[in-house]
Amino acid sequence: MKLLLVNNSRDRVPEKWLAKWVAALSRELSRRGHKKQGRLELVCAFITSVEMKRMNRQFRGKDYATDVLSFESMDPTSAGELVMCMPVIRRQAKRTGLGERGELGYMIVHGVLHLLGYDHETGPDDEARMFKLQDAIYSRLEKSVSLR
Repeated sequence: MKLLLVNNSRDRVPEKWLAKWVAALSRELSRRGHKKQGRLELVCAFITSVEMKRMNRQFRGKDYATDVLSFESMDPTSAGELVMCMPVIRRQAKRTGLGERGELGYMIVHGVLHLLGYDHETGPDDEARMFKLQDAIYSRLEKSVSLR
């Protein structure tokens, strides 16, 4: 996947690191049989907490800012779009202990899995399947891409 980064927030986003993470994720997905992803563009858009809360309410009916929303694309050259909120990701990073880049990377894996059709909200079996795969992919990526 090729990264297209859009930052509509005031937050600093580690662009070069994100490009490396997305490239490594693309290779890992290809290794796991998702070969088509390597040729597609992934849009990562960063927005404010206020905007994320509005979008989460509009698209999911949940009245709070969330970490990542995934949107499929009708464009055959696009893997889809991830809309992300750094303030939420930073708060989660403190809770999870992954650090800011670790949590950001984890959320990118999470969002891309949604774009591939995985959904943890459809039942306990689907949730277990998605999070097991997410953890396995993250574990491989954190060994190959520095989180610093």
